[in-house]
Amino acid sequence: MALGQIHRNDSMGDTLGHNKPPATYADAGVDIEAGNTLVERIAPLAKSTARVGADSDLGGFGGLFDLAACKFDDPVLVAANDGVGTKLKVAIESGIHDTVGIDLVAMCVNDLIVQGAEPLFFLDYFASGKLDVDAATDVIAGIAEGCRQANCALIGGETAEMPGMYAAGDYDLAGFSVGAAERRKILPRNDMVAGDVILGLSSNGLHSNGFSLVRKLVEAEGLTWDAPSPAHAHKSVAEDLLTPTRIYVRSVLQALRANAPIKGLVHITGGGFQENLPRVLPDNISAHIDLSAWNMPEIFKWLQSVGNIEDAEMLRTFNCGIGMALIVSPDGLADVMAMLAAANETVIPIGTLVPRDGEPVTFSGSTSG
Repeated sequence: MALGQIHRNDSMGDTLGHNKPPATYADAGVDIEAGNTLVERIAPLAKSTARVGADSDLGGFGGLFDLAACKFDDPVLVAANDGVGTKLKVAIESGIHDTVGIDLVAMCVNDLIVQGAEPLFFLDYFASGKLDVDAATDVIAGIAEGCRQANCALIGGETAEMPGMYAAGDYDLAGFSVGAAERRKILPRNDMVAGDVILGLSSNGLHSNGFSLVRKLVEAEGLTWDAPSPAHAHKSVAEDLLTPTRIYVRSVLQALRANAPIKGLVHITGGGFQENLPRVLPDNISAHIDLSAWNMPEIFKWLQSVGNIEDAEMLRTFNCGIGMALIVSPDGLADVMAMLAAANETVIPIGTLVPRDGEPVTFSGSTSG
């Protein structure tokens, strides 16, 4: 009876707006079909990252990983999450989207390896106001490449289309990675002493820190993203700045598995030497860095010159050419350097541990050589 009454009361339906065209999610700016197309495109990318413990099939409510298949004896899980920061603006404005995914993975897995953990799996979060399937595919292809470099399975993620939250063309990224370490081998070790050597592994560019300042300096210099880079004329400004963060997982993990006498590892990211090295040091030990031990790459020299940036600010904001630091006992120094060099790392002794008498990190020399 009630249903019949509603049908007969057509004028009341008009008054209430019941005859308006039915609203859809697409009317609100969310394209479910575009999301489905993206999933179809990235499924083989995820499959390419399969490793022991994961088959990398997408589509479930959660990603599965079989820790037992990795045959740890006494594993401790280690988790990290991070983003790419305003380096994304360079990618978005230049239209080069295929490298920031590598950065996303690198920022997470490099934080895992410094605790002695092997990265196992990765999940990503991609958010935009309106999904650009081509750009998103390029980004996730980069994520898959980063996962392959780290032998880390891409087992899932989230693509969020949120109209009104982001400006046209903008997107944001976050990454989440989980690794495992044998309990007895978790870093840092507690036997660091004065006289231990600090080794630096070369970076391959800016990595993913300091880009708010970088973008400001590029704008002040009147450079366009497609102009020749002042540091490397064979690259555009955007190509140079978007050089993806180096992933140190395979080389460092190989050394750790060979029982190299590595007492601590430090990922040189935001905060530079001054804020990252103290995170692994005992309270009675300082790190002394000899800035003359390596030649700061040209991109950093250019930034320091055009910005008239003081050394302390450079070292706090950028990696200045050293992306990872290792603390090693002197008697094992030659072996560790040989292992890492054989794994295609550029290895440089950059300092020593000393008794603390003031600041936890001190410097000699200058970034300008």
